[in-house]
Amino acid sequence: MARECSIAATLAVVGEQWSLLVLREVALGVRRFDAIQAATGVSRATLGARLRSLTDSGLLERIEYREPGSRARHEYRLTPAGRELQPVLTALMQWGDRHLIGAEGPPLTVTHSGCGAEVRASLRCEAGHVLPDTGHELTVQHNR
Repeated sequence: MARECSIAATLAVVGEQWSLLVLREVALGVRRFDAIQAATGVSRATLGARLRSLTDSGLLERIEYREPGSRARHEYRLTPAGRELQPVLTALMQWGDRHLIGAEGPPLTVTHSGCGAEVRASLRCEAGHVLPDTGHELTVQHNR
């Protein structure tokens, strides 16, 4: 029997490449269909399916807007649940920057608008201790 796991349940919602890239773009402030398509290179059909799935899953909300003289259109914004995935996106970017990017350096840097320092994802226990990225100090407790 397969292990019951929150990671597997999460991947069922966001574990497809285009879903993560759509979330990345919306987190970066790209909210309209055509702009998301241009930034990701995804086909229109696949993008439409991903936007529906992410909206149905409660990660994005669809908001109507109308340019003067144009028909109503929709843009997409992260919900609170979608914003909670920011550390995951940051951790994936960090890992890729460390292990996949060459000497030219990372293509994107995320900084804290309050102080200008680079944003890093890290593991921290509820007591406030920062844990090493290696996971060597983790203990897993099975609850079911």
